[in-house]
Amino acid sequence: MAAAKNSPPLNAVTPLRRTTANRFFALIYASALLALFYRHVRQIALLRSTTPASVVAATLSLLVADATLAFMWCTTQSSRMYPTRRTEYVENIPKVLKEADFPALDVFICTADPYKEPPIRVVNTALSVMAYEYPANKLSVYLSDDGGSQLTLFAFMEAAKFASHWLPFCRENKVMERSPEDYFRPNQGIGAEAESIKVMYEGMKVKIENVVAKGEVGEEFIAGDKERQALSQWTDTFTRQSHPPVIQVLVDNSQDRDIAGNLMPNLIYVSRGKSRAVHHQFKAGALNALVRVSTVMTNAPIFLTLDCDMRSNDPGTLRRVLCYFADPNIDQSKLSHIQFPQIFQGLNRDDIYAGSYKSLFHMNPPGMKNGPNYLGTGCFFHRRALFGGPTAYVAPEIPELSIDHVVERPIQSQETMELVHRVAGFGYENMTNWGSKVGFRYGSVVEDYYTGYLLHCEGWKSIFCTPDRPAFLGDAPTSLIDMLNQCKRWIVGLLEVVFSRYSVMTYGLRSMGLLMSLSYAQIAFWATWSIPLVVYSFVPQLALINGLPVFPKVSEPWFLLYTFLFLGAYSQDLVYFLLSGSDATLRRWWNDQRIWLIRGLTCYLFGSLEFTLKRLGISTSGFEVTSKAANDEQSKKYEQGVFDFGAPSPMVVPLSVAVLVNLVALARGLALAPGLAIESFALQVLLSGFGVVNGWPLYEAMFFRSDKGKLPTNITLASTFVAALLYAAASLA
Repeated sequence: MAAAKNSPPLNAVTPLRRTTANRFFALIYASALLALFYRHVRQIALLRSTTPASVVAATLSLLVADATLAFMWCTTQSSRMYPTRRTEYVENIPKVLKEADFPALDVFICTADPYKEPPIRVVNTALSVMAYEYPANKLSVYLSDDGGSQLTLFAFMEAAKFASHWLPFCRENKVMERSPEDYFRPNQGIGAEAESIKVMYEGMKVKIENVVAKGEVGEEFIAGDKERQALSQWTDTFTRQSHPPVIQVLVDNSQDRDIAGNLMPNLIYVSRGKSRAVHHQFKAGALNALVRVSTVMTNAPIFLTLDCDMRSNDPGTLRRVLCYFADPNIDQSKLSHIQFPQIFQGLNRDDIYAGSYKSLFHMNPPGMKNGPNYLGTGCFFHRRALFGGPTAYVAPEIPELSIDHVVERPIQSQETMELVHRVAGFGYENMTNWGSKVGFRYGSVVEDYYTGYLLHCEGWKSIFCTPDRPAFLGDAPTSLIDMLNQCKRWIVGLLEVVFSRYSVMTYGLRSMGLLMSLSYAQIAFWATWSIPLVVYSFVPQLALINGLPVFPKVSEPWFLLYTFLFLGAYSQDLVYFLLSGSDATLRRWWNDQRIWLIRGLTCYLFGSLEFTLKRLGISTSGFEVTSKAANDEQSKKYEQGVFDFGAPSPMVVPLSVAVLVNLVALARGLALAPGLAIESFALQVLLSGFGVVNGWPLYEAMFFRSDKGKLPTNITLASTFVAALLYAAASLA
């Protein structure tokens, strides 16, 4: 991978012009926070033994809420001190590196459930990366089917046949959208050749969907003895949680050619062995199985990890990453990964569920001092990075898994197949370093965050690559309950890291320094947002209902401080959001902050509760795959921008209680004498009004809607009852 001396530049990094403004604002805002805590100290000093319990509770809870907000604000600023923008000069790659010298590359695609992650979507992802503009003999695509489903294997058998037509079509017609579903989606005129390919694709799609609907691969769908033999591995004793490894080479780039006579990339199906007696470590375990299998079979120095729905949107992406992996001016011995942002198709116009996750995927990564975290998909790794720190290589247990292993046998040779079945077996990792010092790390269900974090702690650096044309496009949840459940799972995993021996505020601080540890803390402590959001959703409102002022009067100078802190934080977030991409609009930002409020009262809160119960040894729900499938009615509501509260969930109860309390508080505030309301309760009335405006979709779902997306009646009644109890308790305090 060596580049020629005096070669033209392959990339450039430019500090963003807003850096100085960010630092100046941070200085002013930090000073305002110090003033706020000075006021809190004064308020606490005024408390006496005779002070009503309600006043003491309100004062202390607001102090805790403000302290949490201040801490989270500091973590956010850590990624705004050194924001940068990178540019790649892909046109210079031929001047630096001959195609014959391109490094081999493996692609890992993970799926786990053929019903929540429809196989036809996974097939589209695989076809899109098989069609990369890259030497076929240097490209291998591995599919991890952690659901162990013959439906998925059948789908990929069909995909292998279709690929022999699709790949030359893309190459000859310079197609950019190399996922067939994306290419054929627009209703525009296409030529005769494209029409023929479309008919072929639709035939494959119908066949795969029929098999999935039937739940088994019937004899009428099996084309020959080779397919029959592969599918025969699903015996009566084969279950999702207990089965031997299944590894099937579907396309072999040493011998299989497309209809134009060109070799095709390897396509390999892998379902690792499982046993109910051995913890399978979720996605991290599946990825480690792929690392081992691919090391034995191809051992490419670079590999790409993709979620099953994250399709390639640019066939030149591999050449773009070479602008970093082949750059002699970058210390390759310290570069662990290159992360692309997650960008989603199918979001409605205003992104009502904030599925784009602008802060996580776009706003913060460019400012992380040592490079972005691993975001779980769209990430290119140096294989070496998974085997210890830059200066502390951890050798695997057998030489065939070493990064220096030279692949000499054909991938379908008996020796190779025996070894890959062995390393993909359910008991292989016993008494090894896999998951602790080698590979993707175990100990948290958010294996992406945890692995990236520990890589940075070991001394690795990373790069955030944001080309104008998105490299990958995925599917975000279009169901509110799916989004909340996904986020709740993340919260549990993040708290597992926070309360581990590798906590970001202890181990991370020692290993990475203050700024990087704060950048990771900004994500790790998501759950703590629930503290200030719960306090500010209930305490000032209940105090207003009972005539108790908790904020400064309008005539006091402190009133301006509170106003500045609120408007300053929101304004900075708005500016950053609008600068995060061409799809960022004011309405999307409003929905983004609304969903942040909703998460704080739902998944952040319940994720914290689930983590606590888990630590106490109380059984909770296991890992849940986020559904990529949506019914027609649900999709229609989403496209119309209508919230769907129809799925009954206890997570919605605190949110419903909060909007009811805010509504009553606003009514109470407006009923006060105008002079009193403005002078003593202005901030509380405004805060209640802010809650009411944000809660409007929930009021509609409670009182005005009759469709299936309305809030279930039992949730509405339970929320009303709890809100009444809170009001009664506050009145007695």
